[in-house]
Amino acid sequence: MGTQEIQAKWSDEQQRAFMRRLLNDLRALERMINEGRFEEGVRTIGAEQEMVLVDRAWNPAPVAVEVLARIKDDRVTTELAKYNLEINLDPLPLTGNCLSTLEKNLKSGVGLVRDAAIRSGAQPLLTGILPTLDQSDLSFENITPRDRYYALNESITAFQGGSYELHIHGADDLTIDHDSVMLESLNTSYQIHYQTSPSEFAQLHNIAQLISAPVLAASVNSPILFGKRLWRETRIAIFQQTVDTRGKSPDERNLLYRVRFGEDWTNDSVLEIFRSDIARFRLLFIDDSHEDPFETLDQGGVPALQSLQTHNSTIYRWNRACYGAGKIPHLRIENRMLPAGPSIIDEVANSALWFGLMAAGPEVFGDVRGKMDFDEVRSNFAVSAREGLESHLEWLDNKSFPAAELLEHELIPAARHGLRSLDVDADDADRYLDIIQERVKSRQTGARWVLLSAAGMKGRCTKAERLATLTAGIAQGQRSGAPVHTWPLATLDRGIDWRQNYIRIGQYMTTDLLTVRENDPLDLVASIMDWERIRHVPVEDDDRRLVGIVSYRKLMRLITGDLPNRDEDPIAVRTIMQADPVTVTPETHTLDAIELMKEKNVSALPVVKDGVLVGIVTERDYMRIAAQLLERSLRKTDEHKP
Repeated sequence: MGTQEIQAKWSDEQQRAFMRRLLNDLRALERMINEGRFEEGVRTIGAEQEMVLVDRAWNPAPVAVEVLARIKDDRVTTELAKYNLEINLDPLPLTGNCLSTLEKNLKSGVGLVRDAAIRSGAQPLLTGILPTLDQSDLSFENITPRDRYYALNESITAFQGGSYELHIHGADDLTIDHDSVMLESLNTSYQIHYQTSPSEFAQLHNIAQLISAPVLAASVNSPILFGKRLWRETRIAIFQQTVDTRGKSPDERNLLYRVRFGEDWTNDSVLEIFRSDIARFRLLFIDDSHEDPFETLDQGGVPALQSLQTHNSTIYRWNRACYGAGKIPHLRIENRMLPAGPSIIDEVANSALWFGLMAAGPEVFGDVRGKMDFDEVRSNFAVSAREGLESHLEWLDNKSFPAAELLEHELIPAARHGLRSLDVDADDADRYLDIIQERVKSRQTGARWVLLSAAGMKGRCTKAERLATLTAGIAQGQRSGAPVHTWPLATLDRGIDWRQNYIRIGQYMTTDLLTVRENDPLDLVASIMDWERIRHVPVEDDDRRLVGIVSYRKLMRLITGDLPNRDEDPIAVRTIMQADPVTVTPETHTLDAIELMKEKNVSALPVVKDGVLVGIVTERDYMRIAAQLLERSLRKTDEHKP
């Protein structure tokens, strides 16, 4: 998330002072490039591992602050939500056994968090989107109590006009409104860095853009959000829409997403990127830096360029340019598109593919600007996020390939060549790239594993049970240390404490609703009950707001009583419906709902959120749940008998 010493509110005078410092930093950067002050001929790599903390029931555990307090390692830091942490690994030279060292360091870092989390009844999990995350987990109460995150929420919310709208179309459709930037905490990423020098930055950044789509296609693992099947890498859509500062503007105005792929090839210098971002994007934060970068340069030092870094930390390009101020300054390209997980060895394999292609790119691809239109590269990225290995990609010299074919026959061999050209250990390179090769051949990405596992449980359990089982399966796969293409599909017999999946109404309510309007004929209600074998039909208006409910009991009373002449006008639903029925919300505790049903003597509870009908629970649901829990309890008892 970048520097923590920032301000979210400022006066006009402070804003002008910051903008002057920002422009000064950019001019200092230009001078450093012209004077050859950057590190040359060095190739190092880095990684940032985000993770989500889960409890024993596989739900998000908002204990990051107390877990972090037990960890005496500055490399472990907070993230936006209380159920996320991040590890910033030390850089490594891209040579020798760097890949196996990267795997070792990742395991060590995750293990450090695991040891500290156990005392809070939690454990870390690597996954692009935690299947069990619910919109209720995104409450402002779960934001990490740090000034930067409060400032981020305040700034983005102001740009959004107070409401965050998320619209994603996939196999299912998702449309939600939320009130804070906590939507961004749905995403858990694995970010990797590749050091470059100013002279080669433009070409390497273009190569990073070119290979983004096929690398992402091979790495997708986030296809489900709130139980809905969306994109193969749904994080891409979430992040772009959540951190959106365009506000409401006419369609003719070509305003850019703050999270974006880019607009064109880079021609000459990293300065093009920084200049474009400063010109196009308003400030989210300012800092209080007092450094004069020119004075530092005149004294032979390395300026921090703090204002430039503060602004750059709020521009979320998928391939982001980064400045590093060590003993000798350097530039990096940060790959921000990869999801966390599904296992550490999968992440290192994804890294090997990207690092290898970056190394091979100048020789294998050359200057890509004249070989492919940038709009096609950007389109490829969106297609791969939606479809993964099933995508079909445009490629250099007016060619096109299925993503899997392009990877298998051209890109994986190129990555092997690139790694070996830097004297990366051959066994290391082959070990990790073979994982990519087998993943591509089998087509079992993390996303496909999730979707096939979910499909195998369809109709056999509630949504909450299915999502908990998926999460448990991810955890088991990670503990095994095996790559995802070898994982067996998740099944329901994983020893989960299913009681945790029935705590809140929203975990098991029926959401596939059949409803009527109050002016509909009563015959329609009777027909729906007969066709679908249901005993309650909610009545809603055209805005999906609940206005009543019709019960089978009430319908039977009417039928067995004195009916009006059926030859006359049909009876309207409003004449029999119970207006203003007793309702609950998705967050209502199950025991409270049961008590309410007893108290009000009702056998069904419509579930309403912000006045809109979102589900229903009935006595039948509780009978089914009781039967399932009893069956599992008895089965567990039998298993422990001698």
